[in-house]
Amino acid sequence: MNTATSIRGRVWHLVDARDRTLGTLAQRISIALRGKYKPTWHPSDDVGDYVVVINARHLKLTGKKDSDKQYFWHSRWIGGLTQISHDDFKAEHPNGPLKKAIYGMLPKNNLRRVHFDRLRVFADADHPYSQNIMRDYEKEAIAASIEAAAASEASGKK
Repeated sequence: MNTATSIRGRVWHLVDARDRTLGTLAQRISIALRGKYKPTWHPSDDVGDYVVVINARHLKLTGKKDSDKQYFWHSRWIGGLTQISHDDFKAEHPNGPLKKAIYGMLPKNNLRRVHFDRLRVFADADHPYSQNIMRDYEKEAIAASIEAAAASEASGKK
């Protein structure tokens, strides 16, 4: 296998958003969409991966942001400012807050739309991309915590 092809190849990531904090999750997804963790990353290259997010409706916000956070946009007409609370926005569009947060964290240039098009967000656990998934963040996190616990036990016995 050619190493350049394997490094530059696109990987499909599966992220379960259930009970995860919006900002932290959006930041990690934006890094995967851009491919910043790869050794061949360069700001002008498109080396990002695909990200599939499930259970987006079960995201949480810290503090009182569920009721206090407001989303704003303007139609560019006089008096065209529109605002909606987080609860109402999430009721209308369960994927909306996460998509808006990730879109805001991507670079403001021509690659923004290219990176954002590789994001797939689903409100529930059902998605049609199960054949494509190569990395599952939840399974990797569990395996890492088990390895860390085993290493600490082994060092404690010595």
